[in-house]
Amino acid sequence: MKPVKDIRLWPGIKLSELMEQLEESGGFTARYLGIASRILKSMLKDELCLRFLSFVGAPIATGLRGVLVEAIKRGFFNVIITTCGALDHDIARSLSNYYNGDFWMDDSKLREEGYHRLGSVLVKLESYGPAIEKFMQELLEEVYEKGVREVGSFEIARLIGERIQDENSILYWAARKNVKIFIPGIMDGAVGTQLWLFHQRHRDFKLNLFRDADMLADLIFTAKRTGALMIGGGISKHHTLWWNQFKEGLDYAIYITTACEYDGSLSGARVAEAVSWMKVKPQAMKVTVYGDATIILPLLIASALEDV
Repeated sequence: MKPVKDIRLWPGIKLSELMEQLEESGGFTARYLGIASRILKSMLKDELCLRFLSFVGAPIATGLRGVLVEAIKRGFFNVIITTCGALDHDIARSLSNYYNGDFWMDDSKLREEGYHRLGSVLVKLESYGPAIEKFMQELLEEVYEKGVREVGSFEIARLIGERIQDENSILYWAARKNVKIFIPGIMDGAVGTQLWLFHQRHRDFKLNLFRDADMLADLIFTAKRTGALMIGGGISKHHTLWWNQFKEGLDYAIYITTACEYDGSLSGARVAEAVSWMKVKPQAMKVTVYGDATIILPLLIASALEDV
C-alpha cells in the first residue's frame, strides 16, 4: 500500500517531473496517465524492443498529427498500423488547410456550403475527395509507367510519403525514417477507392495484402521484444495485438481510449483482456488510459522528449 501524495507544483516545473508525480496522486485518470508515461519511457529506452504505434484516422484531422510527426522524426516507433482515413487526412492536409469548427454547427448548412464536418474540424469538399483523387491518380500512373504492378499497403504508404513534399506529414517522415506503415483496412477510405478506380483502367495492377503479412512476419519474428502505443480501437488496435500474439504477446502495452468495455467491443476492451488471448504477456508493463487522445498524447510525448 502506498499513500496518496499531493501533486507539487513550482515555477519552471518540467512536464516530465509533473508526470512522475501523477502515478502516486491517487486520482483518477491522472494516475494511469502517470503509469503510461513511465511505461512509454521504458519502452523507448529498450533498444531490443520493436515499437508499434497504432491509431485511427480521425485525430489526423487535428493538431495531434504534429505530435505523431515529432515522435516519428525522433525514432520513437518502428512500425505504424493505422486506417485508410489516416492516409486520406494526411494527404489532404498536405495539400490544403483544415479549419476549426464546432460540434454544434448546422450540418445541413455546411453541406450546402461545401464543407464536411469531422467533430469540431471543418474540411472543404474540394480539399478532400477531389484533391486526393488527383494526387493518387497521378502517383499511380507514374509508378505504373515505371513497371509497378503489385503492391502491399505498406508500399502504397511509402510511395505516398515519397511524393508528398510537406514536412508536417506523417507519411513524409515515415518514408524518410524507414518506418513501415500498414493499413489492413486500406479499401475503407478515399485512398482505397482510388486504388480500385485505377484498377478499372489497369486490370493488371494488383493490391496484395499478403505482402503486408510477409513483412509483418519478418519484423515480428526477428524482434527480441515488442511494445505498442495504441490510440483508439478498431482494426488498427486489433491488427497490432493480433500480430503480437505470435511473440506470445506484447512486452509493453499502452492503450488510450474513450470506449467502454461493457458492450464487449474490441475498442472498449482494456489491455488486460488481451492477456487471455496471448496478445499481451501476463508480466508485460501495461495500462489503459481513458480520455481524449488529443489531450493525453501531447502530454505523453512531450514528457518523453524531455527524458529519452
